[in-house]
Amino acid sequence: MADEIDYRIIGDDMQAVIVTLDPGETVLAEAGAMMFMQYGITMDTTLDPNQQGGGMLGKLLQGAKRALTGDSFFVTTFTNGATRRQDVAFSAAFPGKILAVDLNTWKGVVIAQKDAFLCAARGINVTIAFTKRIGAGFFGGEGFILQRIEGDGLAFLHACGTLYEYTLQPGESMRVDTGCIVAMEQTVDYDIQMVPGVKTALFGGEGLFFAKLTGPGKIVLQSLPFSRMADRIIAAVPRVGRGGGGERLGGLGMIGGIAGSLLNNDNG
Repeated sequence: MADEIDYRIIGDDMQAVIVTLDPGETVLAEAGAMMFMQYGITMDTTLDPNQQGGGMLGKLLQGAKRALTGDSFFVTTFTNGATRRQDVAFSAAFPGKILAVDLNTWKGVVIAQKDAFLCAARGINVTIAFTKRIGAGFFGGEGFILQRIEGDGLAFLHACGTLYEYTLQPGESMRVDTGCIVAMEQTVDYDIQMVPGVKTALFGGEGLFFAKLTGPGKIVLQSLPFSRMADRIIAAVPRVGRGGGGERLGGLGMIGGIAGSLLNNDNG
């Protein structure tokens, strides 16, 4: 049984989740996600946050599985050792939304993209889920490995942009940009489909493949994959050297010089 934690999500485009712990309750989180914690909260690093046993080899295997999904090898836990309720907060590493997932309403399991996990109540397990088809593994944008989050409590996912939730009916399919998938129920069939038409595939700007999601089950999509935002940022960074940043900086200098001349003329 997972701890029954209370929470509130703050912010709009750069959100954080504040988790309120009763005495003795614990929340586990990805490394580096902590924003603040009140006095009485104790932080620890462990290989086995849920004390499942299995010996050192089993714990090392769990850590290796977490590392494959993009999380840290060790898990950081935060336990309320005080005699009253205390807060600990977690924030994402990039702009976007935080999604609170009650695993009881997701049939106990959610399949999420790598790096989606932010934090969860003690008792929630985060492990790996392999895609069922080779094509989806090679061309699906997330590789063979996804995150499998299971339990009977609250888990928190973070994604970039705005989140869109939709429930696919049995047999209903939706074609999605491979980078826009955040989470889905384990009943959703995940496959890839090539973009129709050579011209569209090469020059349409959407890549060569779509992800094909077939119901039944809930899905969560993000409006701005972090990889897409990173590509735009890299493309906009001035390049130093031939035909790059020198030209842009020179243009900025010229504009500054003109503005300075106009100000001097006005003062004169």
